[in-house]
Amino acid sequence: MTSRTGIFSLTTLTGVALDQLTKRWVIDHLEPMSHDEIVIVPDLLSIVHARNTGAAFSMMEGAQALFLAITVVAIVIVTVFLYRLERDARFEALTLGMVFGGILGNGIDRLLYRSVTDMVKCYVGFEPVSSWLIEQLGTNVYPIWNVADALLVVGVSMFLLRYALQGDSEPRLEEDDPNGVS
Repeated sequence: MTSRTGIFSLTTLTGVALDQLTKRWVIDHLEPMSHDEIVIVPDLLSIVHARNTGAAFSMMEGAQALFLAITVVAIVIVTVFLYRLERDARFEALTLGMVFGGILGNGIDRLLYRSVTDMVKCYVGFEPVSSWLIEQLGTNVYPIWNVADALLVVGVSMFLLRYALQGDSEPRLEEDDPNGVS
């Protein structure tokens, strides 16, 4: 296994394991869509059990076939990107492993439960900020998320920031060999 594929595989497996373990714990210990809530930081962060049949912000609820199709397309895209990376592109492999872990984590939920288990609830419960957010946005709660969501957001952000900060216009991809060998 090259360093590129090793880092990618380890990151993916670790991400999927953490995602599925945290979801399993929430499923086993908290009632879905109830008032069960474990406060971690008062007025800021808690653990709940939410089921989402849509995407972020519960958009397009119930479109499971579409989300599974998007999952398959995303898996193909990340795999192609991985194998086109230079062999020593470790940082890029790490970020793609995070993205792949997030894709698989939520994809597993969609296949097994026809919904995604979310659990991290971030909110602003202190005044006057809470009232202002409710007045301006209609809520003081950020959409509830999970480890897979965090992997996707952080992985994509790190991947894009790497190029923005270093001024590269595109990822370090291996040059195609004119003889068909890369």
